Amino acid sequence: QAQLVESGGGLVQPGGSLRLSCAASGFTFSRFDMSWYRQAPGKERELVATITRAGVITNYEDSVKGRFTISRDNAKNTVYLQMNSLKPDDTAVYYCNAVATIFLRYNYWGQGTQVTVSS
Repeated sequence: QAQLVESGGGLVQPGGSLRLSCAASGFTFSRFDMSWYRQAPGKERELVATITRAGVITNYEDSVKGRFTISRDNAKNTVYLQMNSLKPDDTAVYYCNAVATIFLRYNYWGQGTQVTVSS
């Protein structure tokens, strides 16, 4: 059974840093593109960052470019999101997502981890 478990969220002051982790199990991690999404209260879920299967290509939402870095370790079945220079607008629940098309479309979600940026 596919499972994604996020960790690393918490409360941080503006300008601070956090590193989110997402541990995958139950599927072949290296065959999936991985993404981080976030959803703030009263807002729609938005894509934050994506990394391709081998980690060669990354993409970022404009507001996080230069501050956030997505990476992955296929040997550990884990994807990371390093978040620096955090702002109150980054406050949201952050979700890990895995997608692949292997004859069928596969799309898995984690349960989310809360990130709160406040003084």
